[in-house]
This record gives sequence, C-alpha cells and structure tokens, in this order.
Amino acid sequence: MEIHQLSLLDVSDRIRRRELSAEEVVRALLARIEHHDRRLNSVILLMAETALDQARQADAEIAAGFWRGPLHGVPIGVKDLLWTEGLPTTGGMEILADFRPAEDATVVARLKRAGAVLIAKLHMTEGATLVHHPSMKRPVNPWSAAHWTGVSSSGSGVAPAAGFCFGSIGSDTGGSIRMPSAANNLTGIKPTWGRVSRHGVIHLSEALDHIGPMARSAADAAAILQAIAGADPKDVTTLPNSVPDYIASMRSGVDGLVLGIDWDFVSGGGVPAEITATLKAAAKVLEDLGMRVREIDFPTGEDYYGAGRAIFGAEVAAAHAEHFPQKADRYGPWLRALLQSAQNISPVDIARGLFERERLRGRLRRLFQEVDLILAPGLGRLLPTWATMEAMGRGEVPFDADIMRFTSPFNVGGVPTISFPGGFTEDGLPIGLQLAGSWLAEPMLIRAGVAFQQATSFHTRRPPLD
Repeated sequence: MEIHQLSLLDVSDRIRRRELSAEEVVRALLARIEHHDRRLNSVILLMAETALDQARQADAEIAAGFWRGPLHGVPIGVKDLLWTEGLPTTGGMEILADFRPAEDATVVARLKRAGAVLIAKLHMTEGATLVHHPSMKRPVNPWSAAHWTGVSSSGSGVAPAAGFCFGSIGSDTGGSIRMPSAANNLTGIKPTWGRVSRHGVIHLSEALDHIGPMARSAADAAAILQAIAGADPKDVTTLPNSVPDYIASMRSGVDGLVLGIDWDFVSGGGVPAEITATLKAAAKVLEDLGMRVREIDFPTGEDYYGAGRAIFGAEVAAAHAEHFPQKADRYGPWLRALLQSAQNISPVDIARGLFERERLRGRLRRLFQEVDLILAPGLGRLLPTWATMEAMGRGEVPFDADIMRFTSPFNVGGVPTISFPGGFTEDGLPIGLQLAGSWLAEPMLIRAGVAFQQATSFHTRRPPLD
C-alpha cells in the first residue's frame, strides 16, 4: 500500500515506530500534490518548505523519545479562513488577497502544538458562502470532474479524498463540513458550537460557524478533534467543559444506544429513493450492532430555516461591514447580491429568528431525552453537477434549498454531528449520511461512526485517480 493510501492513525503509528520518517511521508504527498492538483485545484497555498522543516523536527523529536501524540509528523491541510502567521489568509476572497495575519488561529496553533505538519492551505468558496470568487478557479471532485465538491470547504473535501493530506480542517455554517464530506466520501465532525475555538477565523456567521475535522474515517477525524477541541481564553464563546478522550471512547461500541429516525422527514420533499434506501441499510447495520431504532418526530413545523436565514443574513452583513459596500466592486456577484439583500433584514426579522432558534433548541433538548442519536441524509439530493450548482449561483434557476435541508437545522441548534460514507449511487458517486447528537455528544457520535465503519467498507474506497 502506498503512503497516501494509509489511514491517519496507521501512518502516525509507523512514524512513531520509525518505520516511516515524517519527511518521507511529506515528500510522498508533495509529489502527489504536484502530480494531481494541477487538475484538482484543492490547494491555494502549498507550504512545502515549512512542511519539510516541521517533518524533520518531528523526526528529531521522535528519535529523541518525545512523541506528541497521534498527529505528530502527520500532514494536515487547513481551510484558508484560518489565520496562519505571516502567510496569506484569503477566506476565498479577492478583497483579502494581501491579508497576512500576525498570529495563528487557535486551531492552527493547537495543530502545531500536537506536532502536525501543515502541508497546505486549502481552497474554499468566497467568504465561506456557496459560490467561488470568479477570479479563483474552483476545485474539482476527484470522484467525478462533472460533479460538485460540496461547499464551502471545497478544498478541505478534495485534498484528503485525493490523498494530499491525512485530514483537513473545515468550517460549517449551514453544512460546509458535511456537504463536502458527502461529496468526497469523507467523515467529518461538526462539533458542538463552542467545543472548538473560533479565534483567528474569518467569519461568515458567528452564531452559526463551527470548526471541525474532515478525514477518511471516524477514527482519524477523532484524532484531529482531540488536538483542536477545548476552552480558549482568546474565544470567550468556547465551552469550559473538559475534553474527553475521543480516541478511547471509540472502543465502546453502540450496544443499547437509541437511534431516532423520522422517516417522513428523511424521505419526504423529493428525497431520492437511493438516499432513502441507503438510510434504511445504515439503520439496519446500526441495529445489528446493538442500537435500538425508534421512530421520532423531528421538529420541522416551525420556521427554523427562516430563523437561520435571518440570523445568517444579519451576521454576514456584520462580518463584511469593514469592506462592504465601499469595496463592493471587488466582491463576486453572488456574495455582493447576498450582502445587498442583507441590508433589508429588519430588527423584527432578527428578533423572530433568535426566538425560533431557541424554540428549535428546546425541542431538540426534549427529543434527545428520548433518543441518543438521530440519523439523517448528508445531502437532500444525489450529488449534483457543477453545471446545476453554478446555474443556481448565477440565479438562472431557483436555489434548491433541499440540498441543505438536513444540515442547517443542526447549525441553528448548535448540536454536534458526524457525517460519514453510507454507500454509492449506481454511477459510483458517494452518498453521505449523518448522525446528530445532543450537546457535547461527540464521544457517542465517534463511537457510532467507528462501529459503523468497522461493519462496512464504504469509507475505504478511494477515487479513481491512479
């Protein structure tokens, strides 16, 4: 097996036991990026020299008996909205082409402290929205060039799937960890809001933004989350709760846990039969592993989506107040139109949105007293083509909000999710699923993700690049 095909935890163990050097691993991945990323365009800044320096430092530390943990010497990519000291951090925006922060984001600093090798900053949509800036060539899905990569963490989805890094950091405001995970056959964890620091993040919507890992398995994603989670004095919104041992938790299995599914919710609204069939098969796997499946009524009656839009619109306007409208001509047309429309959101809309958010959170609290986890699709549609999504972005056809139907409620609610590969279409395209849990239920989500992946092999399939 070639180096890029190994799991994060496998390559970590080989580096720790000095069967592989971190420098050897980095050089192998740099060569792979050089060979394939000219076509895939997932990397916005390749950090080759610093990555080699970090790898050599990791090798020296490990040789001296100092092992920092599972990320030590392992190449990781970060979405280009995380500050990196002295290096360009664009947030996918032309207006920030010259921005070089004076410090690292807390997540970046924690990755470095864990000994991770930062190999690249990864491409993304403009301002973490749904469309790439016209001046920035969009990434290509390694499973099918014609199909969507998911957004906004587009490069963070493509790079691990293509074997350019062993995991990446994404952000999620309405599904931007889960949609690229579904599109690229990855596992992503959107943590509880406040579980991971957002200091040093170029925000889209502060009340909805989450930072989390994307990798090729639940176990690998858990290792990354272990390094980045926890309270941060630079971000007062982080939770003070101690960080559990996520890696240890994945050994516990799922026997006795209660799995909730609202079949009307997950199969209604034109959800394709292939997604419904994939959900049923996944529920059967989890039931065979010892979970008790229970039908539920997911809270769909109130205007939670409108609530999310009102909060989102107001906070997008706040995030761009320094630059918009005075630099409106430097924005792409989609984000410019979004910011113009955000000027029309009234205080009443925002107040209603905040109240609807609290109603959703209250109903979720009640629901999670009945079940441990909720199963839902990752996307509300089979993987769309870029042609379809770009037509929506240009306003030529209405935006299909059902694509995000199963992701945005968990941002408004602030609860954690794990997204994971559930199967493939007849055409060989990935179908992603997600589990949601109550606040700070990441250990339970990881247990379920690992158990499912021990019983299935969808996550082990790789895109046909070689």
